[in-house]
Amino acid sequence: MARDFNRKQFLLIFGTLLLIEAAFMLMPAVVAIIYKEKDLWCLLTSAGVTGIAGLAGVLYGRKSNQQIGIRESYLLVGLVWIIFSIFGMLPFVLSDSITTITDAYFETMSGFTTTGATIITDIDHMPKCLLFWRCLMQWVGGMGIMVFSMAVLPLFGSGMQLYKAEVTGPTYDKIQPRIKDTARRLWDIYIVLTLAQVVMLMLAGMNWFDSVCQSLSTMATGGFSTKQASIGYWSSPLIHYIIIVFMIISSINFTLLYNATIRHRFKMLFTDEEFRTMLRVIGVVTIYCFIGLIIDTHASSAQGIETCFRNSLFHSISIVTTTGFCTDDYMAWPPALWVILFLLTCAGGCAGSTSGGIKIIRLRIAFKNIIYEFKRVIHPKAIIPVRINHHVVPENIINNVHAFLAIFIIIAVFSTIVLIALGMTPVNAFGSAVSCLSNVGPALGDLGPAGTYVDVPTAGKWILSFLMLIGRLELFTILLLFSPEFWKR
Repeated sequence: MARDFNRKQFLLIFGTLLLIEAAFMLMPAVVAIIYKEKDLWCLLTSAGVTGIAGLAGVLYGRKSNQQIGIRESYLLVGLVWIIFSIFGMLPFVLSDSITTITDAYFETMSGFTTTGATIITDIDHMPKCLLFWRCLMQWVGGMGIMVFSMAVLPLFGSGMQLYKAEVTGPTYDKIQPRIKDTARRLWDIYIVLTLAQVVMLMLAGMNWFDSVCQSLSTMATGGFSTKQASIGYWSSPLIHYIIIVFMIISSINFTLLYNATIRHRFKMLFTDEEFRTMLRVIGVVTIYCFIGLIIDTHASSAQGIETCFRNSLFHSISIVTTTGFCTDDYMAWPPALWVILFLLTCAGGCAGSTSGGIKIIRLRIAFKNIIYEFKRVIHPKAIIPVRINHHVVPENIINNVHAFLAIFIIIAVFSTIVLIALGMTPVNAFGSAVSCLSNVGPALGDLGPAGTYVDVPTAGKWILSFLMLIGRLELFTILLLFSPEFWKR
């Protein structure tokens, strides 16, 4: 490792982050007190252990006031998600709600990375405090652990490297000149939107606990619910449509949301090429699924026209935004419908949002470049740049997009082969690999909306947990740590 590694500052920041996680653990402890649940001690013990570990790091590095470099930044971002998941699984392990370390870690990593894949087969009977902790993990991971920390801590200096390592998308927009101020504005918007959804769901008839948990998961595009049937538990169309609206909002670039809501530049929202493309994709897939369900006489007669449309719209948005909520088991739909839905698993929402996946902007850049490449072959002397929102996309960004797509495909294929070798069926293996890499949750076959990941082999769960991590941190942040060149001075 490079000789200039700033160990004290690294541990100071890491310890402070663990203290923050310990503080978050006290929030579900309040829920346990309200509902008089016996699992209160599990949360308090977990918070205590996490807090002690964090305090040790703070005390060791308390005299350090140097800035951390790029190597420490990427290592910190990569490790913090792993360590947060290790401590975050303690409430599940201590309460015996999840009986194995593997399952507990899988569930926790799925939470922090906002994947929404679960091994729990009886969510309805889980303690409410642990259900709240699952959703709170997603909410924290949705905007980003480091982005939150930069918003409240003075330890990060400029923080640009940390910000770039965690925020999604091929480019990084700043709302304010200082990254710390940008992080605060992002979290302000995030909190206000979450509270707005809580209020609307309560007005629609959902109780306060379910409203809060569903809102935490929705804004994080996470998909953890308080019910085994997910959003399908509630038959209210109004509740479904409210969640539809907030799934779309949470998949919009938060810088764009800031400009539209705070600076009153609403025109920017509907002139943004990425957002308009996402809406078109959702619209086309919704119509396709709606027509398919209407043609399927069994589905149309059992559900009715409006329900068919609502389910088509809900699942199109849920999958594109990588939220993973469900109102119906789409694996019971005609194969032509659930196949197209699964293909959307890779798409993701807008860059700079809480969505996972490849992101619409990358797909848009790649598609445009392919089209223009045909023109360049026909007109070899012509200069035909790729433009997004009327701005020329730099060559290095185009190369980054192509590299990202290539690596994404390679990892998905290689992971599928390994999972098949572990005993999974090809459908389950491919579906789970792509779903976890895209941070969606529901996959194909037995791992669809009505199933869980409980029967995935132990080694397979660790592989899928790793896929969730590298998917959430957009591949490069984690894979870069395995490059010897990165650690050279």
